[in-house]
Amino acid sequence: QVQLVESGGGLVQAGGSLRLSCAASGSIFSINEMGWYRQAPGKQRELVAQVTSGGSTKYADSVKGRFTISRDNAKNTVYLQMNSLKPEDTAVYLCNAKVVVTPYIRSVDYWGKGTLVTVSS
Repeated sequence: QVQLVESGGGLVQAGGSLRLSCAASGSIFSINEMGWYRQAPGKQRELVAQVTSGGSTKYADSVKGRFTISRDNAKNTVYLQMNSLKPEDTAVYLCNAKVVVTPYIRSVDYWGKGTLVTVSS
């Protein structure tokens, strides 16, 4: 069993910053990819940022230059530093990880429950 627990969401004024964290725990052999998705009311869930075990990153065009994703492999934790926040960034942010669960070989997608980010104008 694997659990992902997010933290760091909250209310922030436009132009401000937040740092999200997601810690994975359980029967983890390895984690291939970790990332953040977000979903706003009435909108489709979208990939915000993703990082591989090798450190390669991917960002949505809307957040490039403002958000930075990083991970601590020893702690099975991924972070999302969000700067210059805009009201359009308001959404539930969900952590995602592709986890190789002991004793299996193939990876399995796990999702956190989400943390709410609200950016006021």
